[in-house]
Amino acid sequence: MHATALHQHETAGIHVVSVDEKPGIQALERDGTTLPTEAGKVERREFNYIRHGTQVLTGNLHLATGKLISATIADTRTEADFVEHIERLIQSDPMAGFVILCDQLNTQKSESLVRLIAQTLGDDQVLGEKGKWGILKSMETRQAYLSDPEHRIRFVYTPKHCSWLNSIEVWFSILAKHVLNRGNFPSIDDLTQKIQRYIAYSNQHLAKVWKWSVVKTKEIQALIDNVMHIEGALLPSEGEREVGAHL
Repeated sequence: MHATALHQHETAGIHVVSVDEKPGIQALERDGTTLPTEAGKVERREFNYIRHGTQVLTGNLHLATGKLISATIADTRTEADFVEHIERLIQSDPMAGFVILCDQLNTQKSESLVRLIAQTLGDDQVLGEKGKWGILKSMETRQAYLSDPEHRIRFVYTPKHCSWLNSIEVWFSILAKHVLNRGNFPSIDDLTQKIQRYIAYSNQHLAKVWKWSVVKTKEIQALIDNVMHIEGALLPSEGEREVGAHL
């Protein structure tokens, strides 16, 4: 997916987007002045702080450009919040195709998300009833519908315990290093404004085509296979079956 994101965007106008939430971002105000570096001394920070609340950042990392698009900063991370976020993302280019990479959170396979996608696609088939029948019956049936490769808008889910494959996690760690970890935020509004300014700065000066440059694709697949073996999600290989037959 990462390797083809730029090609899909340039040739077919398809947006390959990595989506996730960063909850619990704290607005911490240091209860004292930070002392600057001096000859022979490092910067010294006040360890006591005042809490002003938390925010949730839900972001969309556009893999073909490296930009964070249609980000949401809010108080909560409910099912309704995620659906509203995805709707805003789609409305940024309403006639385009979207491939949305996300993890296995329940809110990302919800009934309301299925209804939004069906409405957006003009799919008027009967969706069924949650917990009873049809597409809405279970988490598995909803995921199957949302990830249908025939759909103009579809979701791709990382395997369980492999959310690190979701590229936006790397972007979140960069945000933490550049803004959050050593920041001083006297209010929720101040925290929100600094995150928004950093998003604008990153999009203008740091964004580039997203590539896996350290880990090779085959090594990533080997890691996924190992995790899925542990979870019992993959059948044993032929060699493993032969060994098992002699035990």
